[in-house]
Amino acid sequence: MDNIQIKCFISVARTLSFSEAARRNYVSQSTVSRYIRDLEKEFGVKLFERTRRDVTLTNEGKLLLPYAQNIIDNINKATSVVSQLNSGSGGKLSIAYDSTSLNYPMKCLKKFTENYPNITVDMFKLSGSDCTSSITSMDYDFCFMPRDMLPDSDDIESLVTHKDSLSLLVPSKYNIKGKSIDGVDLKSMKFVLLSEGDSPILYMEIMDIFRTFHFTPDSVTEFDDIRSVYMAVGAGMGVAILPTQLVKNYSQKSVKIMDLGNIETDLTYVLAWHKNNSNPAAHLFLKTTNLITSESDEEEYIP
Repeated sequence: MDNIQIKCFISVARTLSFSEAARRNYVSQSTVSRYIRDLEKEFGVKLFERTRRDVTLTNEGKLLLPYAQNIIDNINKATSVVSQLNSGSGGKLSIAYDSTSLNYPMKCLKKFTENYPNITVDMFKLSGSDCTSSITSMDYDFCFMPRDMLPDSDDIESLVTHKDSLSLLVPSKYNIKGKSIDGVDLKSMKFVLLSEGDSPILYMEIMDIFRTFHFTPDSVTEFDDIRSVYMAVGAGMGVAILPTQLVKNYSQKSVKIMDLGNIETDLTYVLAWHKNNSNPAAHLFLKTTNLITSESDEEEYIP
C-alpha cells in the first residue's frame, strides 16, 4: 500500500467513478482499477461493488475511508512542516542549559536565529541534576551541560562543544597586582560559591582546588545563579572561582580575573539529546552547532 494507491481509493470513494478518479490523479483508468484490486487483495476484502452502471462502497470500504483520509492528511502535514523547516520558515525548538555553559549556547543561538529567524526557540535554565533527568525523559530537544553530567544511557547522544578552564574572580578594590594567584593568600579570603545543587561538577572542581592548596575556607557564601555570584564579588563580599569564558562575558570594571596557575581545571561541555528526537527543527540546530564546533576546531589548530 502506497500513497498513490490510497489517493486513488479516496477519489473513487468520493466520486464513485473510476474514470473521474483517474483524471484527478493523472493516471489511466486501468491503473486505478489495478490499484483498487491491489488494495482489496492486501486487506482481503472487497472495497467496492461494481456493475456496468454503478460503483458503490462496501461496508469495509466505508470503514477504511476515514483512515485513508487521515493517512493522506498526515502525509501532507508532514511534508508541509518539513518543507517549512528546511527553508527556515517555521517550527519550534526547546533548549535547556546549565548556568555554567551559557557562553556557548549564546553563540549557537545567535547563528541559528540568523539562519532560521522564523523558528521559535524556548530556553530553560536548569540545575546540573535537572539537565540529566530532563534530557533522558525528552522534556527538551537539547541540553548544554558539562560532559561529566551525561547520563549513562545508550539512548543519549552528545557532541563536545567546547572546553573551559577556571579562574579566580576578585573584587577590583582588593588591588591585587598581576594576573596570577602566585603569592596570593587564598586561605585568608572569603569565598562566594555557586551552590552544589545548581552546578555539581563546578562545585566538585572547586573543592578539589581547595584540597590542592590544602585549606578549607573559613567563610563561604553560596548562591544559586552565576549573576548573583558575580555581583557579590563586584560588591566586595569575597572572591569566586568560575569558568573563564563565562565571566569574560560580564563587565569587568568591578572585578578582576586571575589565572589559577599550573592547576589543571579543564571542564568539557557537550550538547546532549535523545536519539529518538524526531523534531525537524532539532536537526537544523544540530547542523548549526556542528558547523560552529568544526569552525572552532579549525581556529584552534591554525599554526
